[in-house]
Amino acid sequence: MTRGARAWVFMATLLAACALLGWPVSHERIDWQPTLALGQPWRAFTAVGVHYSVQHLIGNLAGVALAGVFGVAALVSTRMAWAWLAAWPLTHAGLLLRTDLAHYGGLSGVVHAGVAIVIVYVLACGTRRQRLVGAAVLAGFCGKLLSESPWGEALRHPAGWDIAVAPIAHTSGALAGALCAAIALLLPSRHQVPENHV
Repeated sequence: MTRGARAWVFMATLLAACALLGWPVSHERIDWQPTLALGQPWRAFTAVGVHYSVQHLIGNLAGVALAGVFGVAALVSTRMAWAWLAAWPLTHAGLLLRTDLAHYGGLSGVVHAGVAIVIVYVLACGTRRQRLVGAAVLAGFCGKLLSESPWGEALRHPAGWDIAVAPIAHTSGALAGALCAAIALLLPSRHQVPENHV
């Protein structure tokens, strides 16, 4: 496994661990609240520890596992793991666009950031075949985000879920992830040899 893949797995594991550690904690103490964003900025990190049902927790743990596998399969670089870390708080900061979303918790926004990062990486650095797969995933990913109507009501109640979903978190995460991945790719490198070939 490459260094980048190991770093990516570490990030996925860290997010899953935060979700599990936050499960018994009172939601009000660690969830994202726009009114507390400036006074308690750490909530931009701890929000991933809030889950409103067992189904919510299991669904998000499955999501972060899939994002982890996607990154490993794409042979992401270590920079992409750093991009995922940077996108974590930015995902929740983006929720300030919806002040009517008084509370938010969960991993799904940051999972969407991870998926967006892998897509950007594959499109920029992948082989021709990988880029074709990345383009197909991008089309499906964008279709999913648009179908959720993030500009509509702050909360939706999808069939089969026992919680309300905040579509803006998914869009915010995807945009934060794409931005952080693009910045990471544009930063000058100290190494001339591609990491995946070291």
